[in-house]
Amino acid sequence: MRTIVNATPLIALAMIDRLELLRALFDEVIVPAEVYDEVVVQGADKPDAMALARAHWLQVVPSPPVSSLDPLLTGLDAGEMAVLLLAQQINPDWVVIDERLARRAAFALAMPVKGTLGILLAAALAGLLTAQEAVQDLQSLLDKGIRISPRWQDWFRSELEQL
Repeated sequence: MRTIVNATPLIALAMIDRLELLRALFDEVIVPAEVYDEVVVQGADKPDAMALARAHWLQVVPSPPVSSLDPLLTGLDAGEMAVLLLAQQINPDWVVIDERLARRAAFALAMPVKGTLGILLAAALAGLLTAQEAVQDLQSLLDKGIRISPRWQDWFRSELEQL
């Protein structure tokens, strides 16, 4: 399985020391060069940037050129746009993206979407985390300032209760 990952999930997973979950869940973890630049080069002063720079299993690839801009992609930042353009080109199993507008665009383009919580849930389903560890990770994300709506928090907890 392969996935394309945007900046926020990479940063969030690195912040809670769970970046390796991507490696465990997917055969290929693809990051557009724009996203890598955003989190590792421009974010070099942040603690999670070093963890991302050391993740040599991340496949950093150039994004396809923008020939005609799909109206669904307007309003997205360069990284989000690169993720979605690349996903249109290579049809990954999952597009991992957290930002609401980018997720809506991905859904409208019929792309399979997961977010950071979806990765934690998939890891729990795969036996890589216990349900309790996944809930603790949710709390760690919140403690570190990652904004997650109460609705998504409730969804996540209810999904974990079914394990």
